[in-house]
Parts: sequence; C-alpha cells; structure tokens
Amino acid sequence: PPFKPVEEHCSSWVTHCCGGTSAVPRGGRGSAFFLPSLARGGARVALKIIKNVEKYKEAARLEINVLEKINEKDPENKNLCVRMFDWFDYHGHMCISFELLGLSTFDFLKDNNYLPYPIHQVRHMAFQVCQAVKFLHDNKLTHTDLKPENILFVNSDYELTYNLEKKRDERSVKSTAIRVVDFGSATFDHEHHSTIVSTRHYRAPEVILELGWSQPCDVWSIGCIIFEYYVGFTLFQTHDNREHLAMMERILGPIPSRMIRKTRKQKYFYHGRLDWDENTSAGRYVRDNCKPLRRYLTSEAEDHHRLFDLIESMLEYEPSKRISLAEALKHPFFDVLELEPSTKMWDSSRDISR
Repeated sequence: PPFKPVEEHCSSWVTHCCGGTSAVPRGGRGSAFFLPSLARGGARVALKIIKNVEKYKEAARLEINVLEKINEKDPENKNLCVRMFDWFDYHGHMCISFELLGLSTFDFLKDNNYLPYPIHQVRHMAFQVCQAVKFLHDNKLTHTDLKPENILFVNSDYELTYNLEKKRDERSVKSTAIRVVDFGSATFDHEHHSTIVSTRHYRAPEVILELGWSQPCDVWSIGCIIFEYYVGFTLFQTHDNREHLAMMERILGPIPSRMIRKTRKQKYFYHGRLDWDENTSAGRYVRDNCKPLRRYLTSEAEDHHRLFDLIESMLEYEPSKRISLAEALKHPFFDVLELEPSTKMWDSSRDISR
C-alpha cells in the first residue's frame, strides 16, 4: 500500500516536532501533537505524535486497536470515520498517520464569531455524524467523546460575505463533508466501561447519575452537538453536576423518578426531586440563561420544528427510550436530503491529497 512505509518519510518531521518546534497540540491533556506531513507519492497526511509517556502510549495503543477495527470493517472508507494509514514507534514516540482534514466544526464556528451554521448545513452535518456513529454502534463500539471539536471538515475552505448590519465578514464553508475523529476513548461493548465518560457539556444524564452507559450516551452527545451548530453556543454551559442536572430540568423538564430512585448519587436529590434552590445565585443563573428547548427556535418554519423534534428525541432522559441512530437517519428532518444530488455537498472534497 502507498502509505505503509510512512515512517521513513516522516522521521524528519518527528525530530522537528519532538525537538520543540511548532506543531499543533490536540487533545485535552496535551498528550499528542498534530502536524501535516508528506508520505510516499506526495500525498499529504496528518501525523499524530504521542508524548513519550507510558499512560499516553497505552492510550494510543487502544486508539490504534479501534482504528484498525474501523479499517477492517470499512476498507473503502465509506462510513465517515477518519482513516488511519499507518502507525509506528519512533524513538519511544507512538506516531499515527491519518488522512489530512480541515478545521474542526468547533474551530470553524469560533473563527466565525460563533455565527450558527445555516439549517441546510446543520442538516447535512447532522446526517453524516449520525451515519458515522451508527457505523461504530453497529460494530459494538461507543465513541464516548463526541463534540464539535471531534468532528472535522474534510475541507474547511469558505466563502466570505460582508454583513452590513454587523459590519463584519461572515464565513460560509463551501463543503459540509465531515469526518468523526479521536477514538482514544472509544469503548467496545465487551470492554470495561469507565464510570465517567464524555466531555462535560456533552455528557448524558445516565453518566452523571452513574447508572451505567452504552451507545445511547453518544446519541445524547449528538443532540447537544446539533443544537450547538444551530444556535452557535453550548446547550449545557456548566462544570458542576448539580447545576448540569438543574439545566437539564429547566430545558427538558423533570428527571424521571425511576432514574432518581436508581442512582447512587442521592446527594443531588431530596424527597425524590432535584435538590436545587432557584433563589440562589446559581439558581438565578440557570433560570436566566436556560429556557425550555423549543424557545431556542429561530424560526417557526416546519424544517426548524422538525430539527427540534429530532433533538428532543436525542435528549430523552431514559437511554432505553432515546432514539437510535438507525431511527434518527429516517427522521423527517432528513427527508429533503433525498431530493438533493448526492454529490452536492459530500463528494466534492473526498480527495485526501488536497
């Protein structure tokens, strides 16, 4: 295969990076660096270089195991998960080469002053995320760390338009083709399930309440992500479990009594209800900054209501009642995609060499 001997072509880059020169740090713990490189044949790849620390190296081995499984199950790379070309150990540094992608959907949003994505782009991005993660679920995997930072545009080139009212340039991504990345926390059904998973804002209620989790926790995260694409900000902006649960109740209604009865985290509840005082500064913050979900609609048009119907079904408290991704892909919100040419937005940037 053309990418197999990538080590010999990347060694100077690894030396360059590990010697302290500029590379792009990725990952919440600063465990890895990404940099563009060239493999045999001149195709550009992204090289992920893991710090020479045993716990990070072990995490990299687990990620490689998942990536190899993905390659085995999807040899033609049709399921929108980032493609690993090769991996090697370079003087104690685990190195993984991937297809080179564009900006993350979060970085594009941030660089665009948190201007929300238009609903037709939200639709296509959401459909692809559901497609990619359904593929994982079908192969007995849960991603566990889905967030806009881990969804990358294949090509993040954009067009600029000037907003006269706001007196600023606004970016519109040319192609909404995406890939799901970062399988460092992905867990097979048969493996040990850590008690706490997911980045805080995208964490499902069953995880917070330590009721056990499986694939539905990814669906909850996707609901939060789609909302963020639509409005431009995080749905649950908090770092505290009790406040997080209070935000959920303000936005989605009361937590089911069955979940309250079953949880070990009884310290968050009193007489079967969330122990939360609205007349504190935290209580006022939640009341003033959160509102029932449908009040975030920016239009009364039918497709906007269909979008929120999908989000609501993904943000169902009970994991067993939460929509599956197979069902989500058939949701009426996505019906219009069947009417569009299949190449319109997702085949235009499949060339990994650009």
